[in-house]
Amino acid sequence: MATAEKLWSTQELADFLGLPIQTIYQWRKRNYGPPGRRMGKHIRYRRSEVERWIDSLDGWAA
Repeated sequence: MATAEKLWSTQELADFLGLPIQTIYQWRKRNYGPPGRRMGKHIRYRRSEVERWIDSLDGWAA
């Protein structure tokens, strides 16, 4: 059985990206940024989806 991928909080995402948490909140309001999932009143992010989103940015991928 595969181990479930740990989901990141908004703060963990901001720390990973090196951005203020407010930037992540603004992105969500503008439908920008990596996909997140609502779990109750919290938003959670999968690392694999965050990395895929980063790779999709123009000029980011090698």
